[in-house]
Parts: sequence; C-alpha cells; structure tokens
Amino acid sequence: MRAPRILLVDDEVPIQRAVAPLLRSRGYDVDVAATGDDALKSVRMRPPDLIVLDLGLPDLEGTEVCRRIRAESAIPIVVLSARGAEADKVTALDLGADDYVTKPFGPEELLARIRVALRRVFSTDDAPSGRLERGDLIIDYDRHRVVRGDEEIRLTPKEFDLLELMARNAGRVLTHRAILKAVWGPNSVNQPEHLWVLVAQLRKKLEPDPAHPRYLLSEPWVGYRFAAEPDE
Repeated sequence: MRAPRILLVDDEVPIQRAVAPLLRSRGYDVDVAATGDDALKSVRMRPPDLIVLDLGLPDLEGTEVCRRIRAESAIPIVVLSARGAEADKVTALDLGADDYVTKPFGPEELLARIRVALRRVFSTDDAPSGRLERGDLIIDYDRHRVVRGDEEIRLTPKEFDLLELMARNAGRVLTHRAILKAVWGPNSVNQPEHLWVLVAQLRKKLEPDPAHPRYLLSEPWVGYRFAAEPDE
C-alpha cells in the first residue's frame, strides 16, 4: 500500500520546515505549496489524499481555496491557522473543511487529526454492510437499530437521524448550521435550540455518563463531533 500523500499549503517558511519533515518522519509523502494558486494547481496535477491548509495565504484566502477544492473534490482538508476566532472556524467548516487546528499547535495533536481524516479515505467503514461499530456501540443503519454492549437503545427517528449523520462523519467537526440543515432542513438553520435539545436527549440514551460524553463530543461555539475512537 502506498504512503498517503499530503499537500501542505502554508506560506510561512518556519511552518513548512517544521510540519513537512514531521509528516515525512511518520511515513507520509508530502508536497508543499506556498500560495493558494499553487495549491489548486497541485491538487489537479498530483491529487493528494489530504490537505493541510493555512487560511492566511498571500494571494487567495484559504477559505476560497477550500471552497474551490470542495466544488471539485471530497479530499479531506485540515485547516491549520493562527485565526482562532469562532467565526473563522465556522466559516471554514461550513465551506467543507474537515477539521480545524489552531496555531500554535502540538505536533501530536496535528498528527492525530490527520490520522482521523485519512481514516475516512482508506477505511472500510463505509462498505455496504450498513453497520458501524465504535467500541461497544453498534449502529445498524439498515434496521435503524442501536446497541451498546448487550443493551438495545431505543431512539426516536430524529435522534437516529442525528446519530447517523454524526457517525458517518466520525472524527469530523460538523457545525451547528450544517447539522440543522441536514436534519431539519434549510429553514431551521437559525434555530439551534432544536439541536441542543436533541443532543441532550441522545446523550442521555447513548452515553454511559452524559456529563462526560465519549461519543458525541462538543466543539465549543462551533458544533459537534462523533469520536473517531471510543475513548478519544
């Protein structure tokens, strides 16, 4: 099996010198682009398996690069940016970024986020079995059945819709707006209270300890993420 190819898009030389060798030391094939235009050309000429994308590029905004890539491809995108404001995170995630890591960052955190995003590229979880397992949790999509250990968990249709959406995007941060649109439709994107109530209900049924969730994780002020690993 070939090494996963990662495209690092960042104009800061210190970041290039730190991140590219780090990724190569873990067995990844790494290309580097310093501008948005170069990144788009690289994606077309030598498609990567994942993109690590800075937002503050000298020519195009990183969000515009993200938007253009998403118009043509589902390549996972992990944003790596010094912009830590809620609005920046929400914008990038709503445009299709899979995750968001804020500078300064820990190398192991970045590597973990990359592993999770790449797992969706090389995983067999989406095989047509209609079944997903995370630790002791089993989600049977075909039968609309959820089991934790030996216990069957009864969910309402909306609870199952939310769980299905989150589990199929395991490890990916989904914004409040994206979830509301997917579960309730475009007219509900400004009604986050629907989502808060449904998440609370689902956690009571799903989590061994709802106060310390292990499956439905909160990304404060941004959205929610279904844990890619059961003890994440």
